[in-house]
Amino acid sequence: MTLRVSRRNFVAGSAALLSLSALGTSAMAQETRLRLLWWGSQPRADRTNKVSELYKAKNTGTAITGEFLGWADYWPRLATQVAGRNAPDIIQMDYRYIVEYARRGALAPLESYMPSKLQLEDFDPAQIEGGKVDGHLYGVSLGANSAATVLNAAAFKEAGIDLPTQKTTWEEFGKIGAEMTKAGKRKGYFGFADGSGVEPALENYLRQRGKALYTADSKIAFGPEEASEWFDMWAKFRAAGACVTPDIQALYKDTIDTSPLTLGKAACDYAHSNQFVGYQAMVKDKLALTNYMRITPDSKGGHYRKPSMFFSVSAQSKVMDQAVDYVNFFVKNPEAAVILDVERGIPESKAMRDVVAAKLDETGKVPLDYVAGLGDLAGPLPPPPPTGAGEGTLILRNIAEQVAFGQLSPADGGKQLVDEITRILARG
Repeated sequence: MTLRVSRRNFVAGSAALLSLSALGTSAMAQETRLRLLWWGSQPRADRTNKVSELYKAKNTGTAITGEFLGWADYWPRLATQVAGRNAPDIIQMDYRYIVEYARRGALAPLESYMPSKLQLEDFDPAQIEGGKVDGHLYGVSLGANSAATVLNAAAFKEAGIDLPTQKTTWEEFGKIGAEMTKAGKRKGYFGFADGSGVEPALENYLRQRGKALYTADSKIAFGPEEASEWFDMWAKFRAAGACVTPDIQALYKDTIDTSPLTLGKAACDYAHSNQFVGYQAMVKDKLALTNYMRITPDSKGGHYRKPSMFFSVSAQSKVMDQAVDYVNFFVKNPEAAVILDVERGIPESKAMRDVVAAKLDETGKVPLDYVAGLGDLAGPLPPPPPTGAGEGTLILRNIAEQVAFGQLSPADGGKQLVDEITRILARG
């Protein structure tokens, strides 16, 4: 069962549980209760709930309660629950935040469960390392993905415009977007969403230039010049009518259902490859995937294969053994793998990849082929972002929006972005 829990309902539910406890209900005493928290769309929730039902069928006496939210609402909710010592047993964790939560003692180290309860022997070692902080394993990768551009292939065909390719540059992409907008085949339709506030897109741009978002020792790795050029490029796209207007982009709330592409406002948007399944489930038109654009035709790509997300276990959990068992089931059970498909990324377990690959439908094959075909676009996995990086993503979004609305110039926006991120990291 999945709940969207209000504070009132939580308090009421807690009171009810206390009442049952006072009555000495033996069934309650014997039942193991697991709580899960994750971000994502309704299709992800449906898949997760099916796996939970499968787990319960094989583990009688286990009750599982799940709660999901959109990305923007998820992190404030998780922070509140951790601070209030009401954290869920199993936490969906992101590469961007794992260092911060591990170092504050919110997550349980899991290496002691390997290989007895946590059987990751056929995982790519690099992906296991991606879940480690200071030598301890705090996250089990739920899949591999890479940053991508989602394209409405039907809209491109309708307008008679070729899709971007692996070699398309940002300059060429701007011209393609302007052509799409001018084609006017759909009312109020633009070439692409405004990606100036999308952190993975900025990171990709920086990596192509031999830079990065952060250094291994938790410092900012780019300067005002690179940030200003980034904002200036997007300002030119807006001026050419290639991307959506600021008021349309402001509707985006880090959820698939609020994406300009999903809302029928743009032919392209920016996501991670595993999200393709969720996008296609919500958009009737046929979609496609390609990489982020290159700065020049011969630029090395700024992509990398990353853990799409992790399952972590709360350090506050009273049922840690059962929580670890559930995580292992999630990533190693063949029936669960078929249910999950590639919606959270390409399975890290080779055995589960083989199971899923044999049953993938046309939609599922798209992200699998995309990640496998990155070629020279893919580089090494960067170190986990430092404490404060999550706040940095919000700052980027806010400054990008101010530049888009004309409240800041690209140059001032670039300087402000670097100054504010530097301040946050120093506070660390």
